[in-house]
Amino acid sequence: MPPASVWAVSPRLLALCIDAADPDRLGRFWAALLHREAADDAHGLLLPGDETQVGLRFLPSRATGFLPNRVHLHLTGDGDRDQQATVQAALALGARHVDVGQRPGEGHVVLADPEGNPFCVIEAGNAYLAGCGALGELACDGTREVGLFWSEALGWPLVWDRDEETAVQSPEGGTKVAWGGRPVAHRPEGVRGQWFELAPGDRDQGAAVDRLRALGATRVGAGPGGVVVLTDPDGAAFRVLPG
Repeated sequence: MPPASVWAVSPRLLALCIDAADPDRLGRFWAALLHREAADDAHGLLLPGDETQVGLRFLPSRATGFLPNRVHLHLTGDGDRDQQATVQAALALGARHVDVGQRPGEGHVVLADPEGNPFCVIEAGNAYLAGCGALGELACDGTREVGLFWSEALGWPLVWDRDEETAVQSPEGGTKVAWGGRPVAHRPEGVRGQWFELAPGDRDQGAAVDRLRALGATRVGAGPGGVVVLTDPDGAAFRVLPG
């Protein structure tokens, strides 16, 4: 486990970025569902999080291909009424029920947002996500190695490490980030994507990038507004904002 001094300078997981054909519409859907205020900044439409909840950012995409998402959102509540209220609110906002192979009798409800991105509304009494907040989990494709990478990179302890599946969570609690283990599907260029956006610790982008590379990330280029683009050990892209 990294010492507290490393946690203090670790980059912060600011948001999960989501490609969208209509970022404003999709952002309004998620803002209403999660009861957050949307804000435009130099990097796109952001639904800010806090110390315990990961933010969401929606960006315009010209990609024409579409593959199953690399990251799925899991929403939580404190009781059955909260689950059903969340489902009904999502449907009223433009979501729909979808079949992704869930089995009869499973407690969670699978929906898709207005652009077809599946997400789950988790059942009451789910001990694993108890107390994680409205955005309980980002469930990602990824190996155990990438889970260990992100634990070190963010200074977040492992809260699950079993049978190749890993999960990390901020020391403050809140949203968990999990990886399901092998196999990891290849994602070609030209399809809509999702990726993590980091804010550098101590506002020092260069130091954050150097530390991430030392842990196993690869720098692959630059984006608009001074953003640095890297890939994690699985080859999944993420970006670090300027300080």
